[in-house]
Amino acid sequence: MNQPTYKIIISDLEVGYHIGVTDAERAQRQRLLITVEMTHDLKPAAPRDNLAATIDYAAVSGRLLHFGEQRQWHLIETLASDLAEMILKDFAPLQVSIEVKKFSIPQARHVAVTLTRHR
Repeated sequence: MNQPTYKIIISDLEVGYHIGVTDAERAQRQRLLITVEMTHDLKPAAPRDNLAATIDYAAVSGRLLHFGEQRQWHLIETLASDLAEMILKDFAPLQVSIEVKKFSIPQARHVAVTLTRHR
């Protein structure tokens, strides 16, 4: 019998990172929205009602809020990859999907990159 898997979703977390192709674009923190979907076997957490048996989404959010400190990226593709690697390593979901939204084209609501990685 397959174990049920669950998704923990952090939707549109607002962060400020130094990102952009040009030096001028990276000079100031830019507003980004990050959505994270973590797939995990959370079956042990439900009956025990115990945070230690699940992924602490507050801890993940805290890491995302501070991930951009002392760092910068040229591409949101690279940022999405770095975020996925950190989450897989530090929080051990079975799978993580990251979406990074950037607001760099005035005529568009946003541009985005989505990436999925498996453990």
